[in-house]
Amino acid sequence: MTHGPLRLALAAAVLAAVLALPPVSGPGILVIELPLLLAALCLIGGVARVVVTVALSLLVVQKIADLAMQQALGRNFNTVADLPLIPASMNLITGSFGQLAAVGAALIAALAACGIIWSIWWATWPWASRVWRPQTRLAAVAVCIVMLALPMTGVYAADNGAYALSKMQLARQTVADLRNLRRAAAEDPFAGQAGLLDRIDRDVLVIFVESYGRASFDVDFHAERHLKTLRRAQARLERAGLSMRSGFLSAPTQGGQSWLSHASFANGLWVSDQTRYRAVVASGRRSIFHLARDAGFATAAVMPAITMPWPEAQRMGFDHILPAAELGYRGKPFNWVTMPDQFTLTAADRMLRSDPDRLNLFAQIALVSSHAPWTPVPHLLDWDEIGDGTEFNAMAVSGDSPRDVWRDRDRVRRHYRDSVDYALHTALEYAERQGPDGPLIFLLGDHQAAPSIAMDDGPDVALHVIGPENLVARTSGWGFTPGLIPPEGSDAIPMDRMRDLILTSFTNAAAPS
Repeated sequence: MTHGPLRLALAAAVLAAVLALPPVSGPGILVIELPLLLAALCLIGGVARVVVTVALSLLVVQKIADLAMQQALGRNFNTVADLPLIPASMNLITGSFGQLAAVGAALIAALAACGIIWSIWWATWPWASRVWRPQTRLAAVAVCIVMLALPMTGVYAADNGAYALSKMQLARQTVADLRNLRRAAAEDPFAGQAGLLDRIDRDVLVIFVESYGRASFDVDFHAERHLKTLRRAQARLERAGLSMRSGFLSAPTQGGQSWLSHASFANGLWVSDQTRYRAVVASGRRSIFHLARDAGFATAAVMPAITMPWPEAQRMGFDHILPAAELGYRGKPFNWVTMPDQFTLTAADRMLRSDPDRLNLFAQIALVSSHAPWTPVPHLLDWDEIGDGTEFNAMAVSGDSPRDVWRDRDRVRRHYRDSVDYALHTALEYAERQGPDGPLIFLLGDHQAAPSIAMDDGPDVALHVIGPENLVARTSGWGFTPGLIPPEGSDAIPMDRMRDLILTSFTNAAAPS
């Protein structure tokens, strides 16, 4: 079969475009890989066409997944670890933009995948089906030999080949990391130790603020607002008789997957993807909540973002688990956000801290008002006015829709900044109301927002320790600074060190290193 030069050129251009897709770039793409593919199609025909179509389809899907993950979470897609994120992403789209938008996104993705595969299949046909003259086949053999030899000379690097190889190496490394993680989970020097946390004589609240990262301190656009809030709150907390120390932690994720940070903090292991998360949950590792329960605390998780079954929570050391449906909120949702942070904190006090005869509490509270889509942004009410949540209804239906906000990158950033500011106002005012006889509070971010929103591609989040002076002072060895604002350029502690730091700092007897 014969094909004209124009069709051959167009088919070659399609294959070149696939090879040139980011994140791979550079002169090696067209000089080495495209002629090599075309020569293989000329020589082998139909078999090469199938192999090339499958290989390039997988390559382009991986590249698109990397680009999407870079935008959302600031890192590349791990085929072994990240497949469980697909249904989680659909749930987020449904909560923010509606079921129709989620179905539409899935349909567009399926059609795009089919279109890519068809385009590659079409582009390989003219080169694989044409009847080439013997001289042309001999030239193709020469091209193959030269193209295969060039990378060994160092003249060019076959970037797509290196890219594909790096993905295979990442998959192998992920499997090996999981083996190491299971081994580390079983080797816990704190398991079975008596006297842990005996320095603490009150409730302990680990309060995660959604998407609260170092950008609030280092990026002028966000810092201009958030540093003012922190300074005012610091003065009020000091007047209330509370002590504070603050620093930075390095989180295992960015842009989403808050539960990875929760798990890293609680388990003392680096949990950076869903596969590692499942491995840690299944390992029987003693989290800080297990150990607190053994030390005589009641333990709880207050999780307003949990709207579906959460069976793995039974293995995390919590006596009480309060998902969205059990917090008593009867108001309207704020799009994906089920309830404002002020209600979450009020409900936690009502349900877990109102009984004077109860055990001291060691609880995790996840605040979600600063979660995407960051609209509408709540505002604080008088704390004594908080009832069943219907008092927030007017706020929940006010402001811009997610579709309007997300059409404009600058508008998204403003809404994100305002949402974090609300969360900080709420959490710090809550701490102020507790006074010096209130709980020991660890107030921290779970992760940075996506780099395009935070305008910072780093993994660091803030941690504020708030409470009575005698307890807060026990964190002085962490390198934290008095007050709510760490110095610029402060080093960050990996988040997975926090479990052991807390256990060591608040235990009277010498603790294992």
